[in-house]
Amino acid sequence: MRKIGPYGVETLPQVGAAYSGPAALVNVPAAPPACRGTLTERARLQWRRGDGGDPAAIAENFLAAHGLPLNDLTRPAAAHRDTGVCGAALYLSAAAGAQLAGAPTPAPEPTPALPDLAVVVYEHGTRTQAAPPGPPRTWWLGPWTESWTPRQHAAAVESVRTAIGRGDVYQTSIVGHAAARYTGDPLPALTRLGALPGARYGGVLTGDGWAIGCASPETLVEVTDGQLITRPIKGTRPATAAGRAELLTSAKERAEHIMIVDLERNDLARIARTGSVRVDDLFTVRRWCDLWQAESTVRADAADGLGLADLLRATCPGGSVTGAPKLAALTQISALEPVGRGASMGALGWVAPGRVDLGLTIRTAAADGERLHTWAGGGITWDSDACAEVAEAAAKTTPIRATLAGR
Repeated sequence: MRKIGPYGVETLPQVGAAYSGPAALVNVPAAPPACRGTLTERARLQWRRGDGGDPAAIAENFLAAHGLPLNDLTRPAAAHRDTGVCGAALYLSAAAGAQLAGAPTPAPEPTPALPDLAVVVYEHGTRTQAAPPGPPRTWWLGPWTESWTPRQHAAAVESVRTAIGRGDVYQTSIVGHAAARYTGDPLPALTRLGALPGARYGGVLTGDGWAIGCASPETLVEVTDGQLITRPIKGTRPATAAGRAELLTSAKERAEHIMIVDLERNDLARIARTGSVRVDDLFTVRRWCDLWQAESTVRADAADGLGLADLLRATCPGGSVTGAPKLAALTQISALEPVGRGASMGALGWVAPGRVDLGLTIRTAAADGERLHTWAGGGITWDSDACAEVAEAAAKTTPIRATLAGR
């Protein structure tokens, strides 16, 4: 797995996992460059909502117990050592984020094998060459089965517009799901996602009987030496000259984007020093695969004593995949979406003392023992056109499905 830009996370299967691969050798792109190829798994936590408790607090306490105190993110990162604990991969599902926000229970998950929280702590080992791979297993990916039809998707869009007309919400993000049977090893297919153009958070996370592959371009939250950053993405067009011009001049897309930027400003303000929240690079057009997308950067100075648990509570689930107001949008999402969001629309990244870097798991796929799963959607506003929203979701998932198939 190669690193795309300054972001990324990868963990290989633990011993006894359902998917093959070296258990001791781990190349984590977000780790310090000198550490790559030397990290080994030291400890692992997996939590599901049925286990009870607060996942944010559980994650922070587990990390502290394994030599990674993240109870004060304003402290400067200590000089990195090449011995002992290095850092940890962290994954939090959208459903766990909704629980943190106090939202209603979402629809049943299509991937119950996946945990809602996974934390994998790594320590430095000895640099060793990986064993050469064995003969490749035949890979076959069957047809995709959608969890709702285009007509049902369009009806959900109209339901959101009706709610906006009543004043219940200003914007709600609606997400669809699809699954396909496979035979062979899913890890090479999921790993290919990380090489897609614009995949800031390209990587793979695996466990016993499950795996997540991410090609996300979006920063949910980044913390370095007390500086908070989020980079919401909202607004999509084909990556052509005409598409770029259309995105830049679309009043609908800009209004949708500004709503989410304001929401992210409010989220950061809950955990920031008073008056420190600011917006950089408002509505900057960037490319992901064959799509243009609009991105902004919101920054703030962390409040004194800010820890990982409060950071997760304030930022999860991400505003760009929920809507505004967030709790009202989450309530509508739980009523409209036929299945849960699984590995998508959550958080995945790397954490260490003085540094947190979590991507939003859009453009993400997951594997259980029998099927691959994908999710895609978009933000719905009063000016949304139902047919256009259905087409946009399809455009977002097409590169993911093609890559998984090996095309």
